[in-house]
Amino acid sequence: MSQYYNSQRTKGLYDPNSSEPFKLSSSKIDLFLSCPRCFYFDKRLGVARPPGFPFALNSAVDHLLKLEFDIHRASGTKHPLIEKYGIDVQPAVHADLNKWRHNFTGVQYLHKPTNLLIFGSVDDLWINSKGEYIVVDYKSTSKSEKIIELNKDWQDGYKRQMEVYQWLLRQNSYKVSSTGYFVYCNGQTDRKAFDGKLEFDITLIPYNGNDSWVEGTVVDTYNCLQSDEYPESGEDCDYCAYHKAVSQIER
Repeated sequence: MSQYYNSQRTKGLYDPNSSEPFKLSSSKIDLFLSCPRCFYFDKRLGVARPPGFPFALNSAVDHLLKLEFDIHRASGTKHPLIEKYGIDVQPAVHADLNKWRHNFTGVQYLHKPTNLLIFGSVDDLWINSKGEYIVVDYKSTSKSEKIIELNKDWQDGYKRQMEVYQWLLRQNSYKVSSTGYFVYCNGQTDRKAFDGKLEFDITLIPYNGNDSWVEGTVVDTYNCLQSDEYPESGEDCDYCAYHKAVSQIER
């Protein structure tokens, strides 16, 4: 087990002396914003935060939504959710869409000043009558309240992720709308019985993104990776707080 762990630690680490582009995902950019110290330990030293449990049900909802929207993409028709909200969009057809959806490829852009290859996988792309691409993100949960807006602090990461996707597409010379959409599926718990199925309330939440912060943050992540000094912890990082508390007890 220790040999496997040690070999895994050496994979995907940033080498300040390497001339090869270094892949950096949108989720790692968000990690940097959350806690530069955890980001540094992960991408420079190979000590990542403990992984969370996979949300298999969320993945199933994402997969089925993609299949559903792909039917309308192939037929050139509007999805009923789009018609319900009366918005000027339809599922976009693009030769690279499957690659852009894949977790390990996604939409990519080499940021030449830092030699960082930034990438992120989109859930879907729509297009409006102006020819602007629209980033769409699928989300699923089960809450008692109706979800009509993203107003929780922990949802800020969703917004930043969408803005990174918008930035990536723009860097690839695509015309992108600042308005993206979250397709939010909320599992219903007020039914009398399960009956072998889970039903969802689905809402379409618009978000007006602003990607002006992305360029500067990419440079900040580069400067962090280049340094030989550990950066400070994020103000609200539970992982660093836990590590600090354990270290104090051990001493």
